[in-house]
Amino acid sequence: MPASPFLESFSSAHPVLAMLHLKGESAADRMDRARREIDLLWSNGVDAVIVENYFGDTDDVVAVCDYLRTSRPEVVFGVNVLNDDARAFDIADAFGARFMQFDSVAGHLPLDEDADYAAWLAEKRASSSAFLLGGVRFKYQPYRSGRSLEEDLLLGDERSDAIVITGDGTGLETPTAKIAAFRDILSPDAALIVGAGVTPDSCAAQLAIADGVIVGSYLKDTYADTGDVDPQHARVFVDAVRQLIPSRA
Repeated sequence: MPASPFLESFSSAHPVLAMLHLKGESAADRMDRARREIDLLWSNGVDAVIVENYFGDTDDVVAVCDYLRTSRPEVVFGVNVLNDDARAFDIADAFGARFMQFDSVAGHLPLDEDADYAAWLAEKRASSSAFLLGGVRFKYQPYRSGRSLEEDLLLGDERSDAIVITGDGTGLETPTAKIAAFRDILSPDAALIVGAGVTPDSCAAQLAIADGVIVGSYLKDTYADTGDVDPQHARVFVDAVRQLIPSRA
């Protein structure tokens, strides 16, 4: 079966991509927390961290990416700049991020806006070395295209290097039936990443269909996005994924 270039950029059969939510009371606090979380996550075996302005802002994303580039060059990282795709390209290219995550690349715009977005996205991708992970029917994203799931998903596959799938919200399980429906539509070589709600108990069933996982809430001490990264949670999660047979074997 043809391999995805994005997946081939990792040595792990099922890449584990861990969210940095940039929690903190100030810019300095957010940076200090990010440094600690990077140490905890990387030392417990994740394949990459995703720097996201979930609690912080774009300046925090820039500061953490600069730290990763200059002080932690061994750490693979991506960026997710919520609500600003153009800025994501700027930051990814400036700091050498391996990939970007966009919450939606198809289905979220009415047709009269979608054509311009598609042209802009193609132009930006052509000039960037970063992979793009794109959501379709993603949590909290609107559905405005009027197209079928199949149409939007195939467009999403054309517009990105991996499709990201979620359930209804942050930390909520992504239904295995939804993952299977996406896999049935996508081309055999398309990379499919589960973007929310995966746990050590559910990873076997979900990664028998999908190829990798984005994880945030499970890694926290409270199992919620507002918590703090717990190294034991990270180790248990990574160990559970590492025991799985590759989905593309």
